[in-house]
Amino acid sequence: MLKPIPDHSPTTVEVVPSRSFTYHPPTAAYGADRILIKPNLGYPVGPPATVSMGVLKTVLEGVRHASPDAEILIVEGVCSPVSLAEIAQRNGLLGLLDEGMRWLDADQLPLKAYPNRSPKPVRFPSMMAPALLEEVDCRISVGALKRTHLKGQPLISACLKNLYGLFPRSHYKARSPNSRGQLHRPSVPQILQDVYFTLGHLFDGGVVDGDQKYYSANWKPDRGQAVALGKVIFGSDLIAVDRTACEIGDEPMPDYLGAIDCLRAEK
Repeated sequence: MLKPIPDHSPTTVEVVPSRSFTYHPPTAAYGADRILIKPNLGYPVGPPATVSMGVLKTVLEGVRHASPDAEILIVEGVCSPVSLAEIAQRNGLLGLLDEGMRWLDADQLPLKAYPNRSPKPVRFPSMMAPALLEEVDCRISVGALKRTHLKGQPLISACLKNLYGLFPRSHYKARSPNSRGQLHRPSVPQILQDVYFTLGHLFDGGVVDGDQKYYSANWKPDRGQAVALGKVIFGSDLIAVDRTACEIGDEPMPDYLGAIDCLRAEK
C-alpha cells in the first residue's frame, strides 16, 4: 500500500488552543478499514516527555468519527527497560481504547525493509520497520514537542523524530539494548533525512502536543522542565507541522527540515 511521495504544495497547518482541541483527521482516515496511530509513549513518564492522554484521546475520537468501523492500531516502540504494556497502563492508554482499538509493540511486529527514496541518502539505502505500515489505509504521528541537547546541539522532537520508535531496537541498537544507537550516527539530524524518505513520507497526518513544551539541557528525553504553550498543532504534512511547532514554541528551526524540503524539491 505504498504511495508516491506527494509534491507538497503549500499545506495547511492548524494551530488551536489545547483546551478546545478538536481533531480533523487527514482525508485518508475517512472510510478507512485500518488506521495506524504512532504516539510518543516511549518512556514511563507523563507529559510533556510523552504525549498527554487528553490530546491522544481527542485524536482517537476524531479518527473514530471519521471511520466508525475502522480497526485503529496504536503502535509504539519504547526507549526504556520498561515495557510498552507497563507504560500503557501507567499513562492511562488502556482507558482510551474502544473495542476496535488495540495497542501493538513495534519491537514485536514482523518487519520489512523500506527503500530510502531520497535522491541523496545519508547512511541507509533502506531501513527496517514494521510491515504493518504498508498494510493500513492511514498513518498518523502524534508527537510531543521536546528540545534536548545532543553533542552540544539542540535537537527538536515532534512528528518526525517520533517515528524513531518504529525502528526495531534489535536491529538498530548500539551499546544499549534499550535505545537505537545506530540511528545517532553520524548524527540524529542527518539520519532524520533518511527517516523521512523511508517512513515519514508514508504518513498522512501529524499532530504535535504543544500544551507544554519539554526542555532538557542535556540529552535525556524524560527528565527535564515543562514550559506552558497551550497549543496543539496538526496537519497533513509532517515537515510542515514540525516547522510550525518550532515557530509556536519559539525554537530555532532545525536544519534537517530545510534539507528535507530541498530534497523533496529534487524528486
